[in-house]
Amino acid sequence: MIEIFKTNVKKRGQANLLIEQIERAFPGYSASFDLEDCDHVLRIHCHQEEIKSERLIETLKNFGFQAEILADEVSYRIPGFLVLTPEPTLTQHLL
Repeated sequence: MIEIFKTNVKKRGQANLLIEQIERAFPGYSASFDLEDCDHVLRIHCHQEEIKSERLIETLKNFGFQAEILADEVSYRIPGFLVLTPEPTLTQHLL
C-alpha cells in the first residue's frame, strides 16, 4: 500500500529527521519526501498492513509540521483538453 501526503516540509534536513522518526515509530513503513514537488510530498510505502494515516499526520504535527492525504487523481486526455478529476466522479464530468 502507498499513501501520499501534502506537507509543509521544505528543507532536506527536516525531511531526513522525519523519515527517521516515521520509520522508527512505524516498523515496516518506508518514507520518502519529494521536496521539489509543489506539495512537498511525503510518500509512505508499506507491504505489511494498512497505513495509519491519522497517526502519521499526528506524528508530523508533534514535530511542528502539517500533512494531509492527497486525493487520488487520474488525468485523461481529450483532444484539446487535459482533464484532472478524482477517479470516482469521472463519468459525472464527462456527461
